[in-house]
Amino acid sequence: MTHNYGLLAPEFILFGFAMLVVAVDTFRSQFKVGSAVLAATAGVGALAALGASVAMAGVHEEFGEILVVDEFTTFFRILFAATVVVVIAMSHEFVGKHIRHPGEFYSLLLLSTIGATFMAAARELLTAYIAIEVLSFSLYVAVSLAKTDPRSGEAGLKYVLLGGVASAMLLYGLSLLYGSGGSTSYEVLREAFAEQAGEASALTLVGLAMVIGGLAFKASAVPFHMWTPDAYEGAPLPITAYLSATSKAATFALLLRLLSGPLEPLIEDWRWMLATLSVATMVVGNLVALQQHNIKRLLAYSSIGQVGFMLMALVALSDQSTSALLLHLSGYLITNLAVFTAVIAFYNRTGREEIEDFRGLAETQPYLAVVITAGLFSLSGMPLLAGFATKFLLFQAAASGGYLWLSGLAVVMSTISLYYYLQVVKQMYFFEPSGDASRWRLTPSGYVLTAVLLVVMVIVGLYFGPLYEVADTAAGALFA
Repeated sequence: MTHNYGLLAPEFILFGFAMLVVAVDTFRSQFKVGSAVLAATAGVGALAALGASVAMAGVHEEFGEILVVDEFTTFFRILFAATVVVVIAMSHEFVGKHIRHPGEFYSLLLLSTIGATFMAAARELLTAYIAIEVLSFSLYVAVSLAKTDPRSGEAGLKYVLLGGVASAMLLYGLSLLYGSGGSTSYEVLREAFAEQAGEASALTLVGLAMVIGGLAFKASAVPFHMWTPDAYEGAPLPITAYLSATSKAATFALLLRLLSGPLEPLIEDWRWMLATLSVATMVVGNLVALQQHNIKRLLAYSSIGQVGFMLMALVALSDQSTSALLLHLSGYLITNLAVFTAVIAFYNRTGREEIEDFRGLAETQPYLAVVITAGLFSLSGMPLLAGFATKFLLFQAAASGGYLWLSGLAVVMSTISLYYYLQVVKQMYFFEPSGDASRWRLTPSGYVLTAVLLVVMVIVGLYFGPLYEVADTAAGALFA
C-alpha cells in the first residue's frame, strides 16, 4: 500500500485555491478587491491543476488501495480541469452582475471538480460514494446562488430533496453489494461476483438495481430526470453549463469504472437495465425538447437525450465502445460549453433567456449567432463539426457490439433533435429583432473564448484522430 501524496497534486492545488478564494472573499472589503480578482485567483488554480494533470500523464500507480492514477483518471482530470477553466472564464461578467457572493461561486466550482475527479479515480465503494457527495453537495449550493432570482432557490430545493432520495438509494444499493460481495474493494468484489456469474443472488440484483438507479439520477437518465429542467432553468447560467458538462461526465466515469470492473461478471444482469434506460432517455429527452420555449430548458432536455446516446456505449461495453464514449464526451463538452458561453454573453446583454428573445440575433450580433448555430448543429450531429464525428463512432460502436436496433433508434432521435435546434436558428436568422436593432459587441474575453471553442469544435469534427488515440489509451487502462 502506497501513500504517495504527490499523486494527488492536482486535487491539493484545487483545494488550496478554493480556500484562498474563500479567504480573499471574506476580507474583500479590507483588501479592496472586486469579483474579477476572485475569478482570476480561481482561474489560476484551475490552470495550475490542469498543468499538474498533464504533467502526470503516463503515471499508473495506486494510492492506498482507494484511488488509482492511471490513463483513465488522467483523461478525466484533464477534461474536468479544462472544463472548470472555461466555466470560470465564461462566468466572470455574469458573476459580477448576478451573484451576490462570488467567492462561494468560484470555490464551489473548484471543490466540485475534486469530487468529480475522485469519482473517476475511486477503487472502492465508499471512496466513490464520498466523491459523489462532494460533487453533489457543491452543486446543491451552487444551483441556489442566484439569490435575486426566486427560481434559483426553488431549483436548489428540488435538487437537494430529489438528490437526497437518490443518494439514499445509491448508498443502500452499495451496502447491499458490500453485503453480497464481502468487501468495498473493486477487485475483491469482482472476484466475488465472478463466482455468482449466471446465478446472482437476490441481494446482489437488488443492490445492482439500486446503484444503477442512483447513478441514473446523477446522469439525468429517464425516469430519474425530473430534477434536470427545473435545476437548469433556475440555476445561474454558468452553473447550468457546469451541470451539463462535468456532472454528467463524472457520472459516466464512475459507471465505466464500476461496469468494467467489479460489476463486469454481472453484465447479463445489468445490460438490459441500461438498454431500457437508454431507449427511454433518448426518446423522452428528444420528444419533450420539442415543446420547450426557454433556452435553458431546451438544453436540459437536449442533454437528457444525449445521455440516452451515451448509455448505448455502456450497453455494448467493450474497449471500442468505451473509446467512442470518451471521444463523444469530449466533443459534447466542447460543444455544450461553446453554446453556453454564447448564451451567457447574450444574457449578459439582454437579461433574457426565452427562445423568442433570440429574434434577429444575426442582425444585432452575427458572430454570436454563428457560434450558437454551429454549436446546435454539432449537438444534432451535422457533418464537419465535432458532434458528427463523435456520434458516428459512438453509434458504430453500439452497432458493432450487436445493438444495431439501438443505433437505428439513436439515428432517428438525433434527426428529430435537429428540428428543435432549428427553432432557435430560425429565430436568429428569419425574424427581425423585436427590440433594439443596433449592433453590439462582446467583451474581448467573450470573443476569445467563443473563438477558441468554435475552432476546437471544427478541428475535432474534421480531424479527431489524435483525440481518439488519447481516448483509446484511457479506455485501455480499464480493459488491460
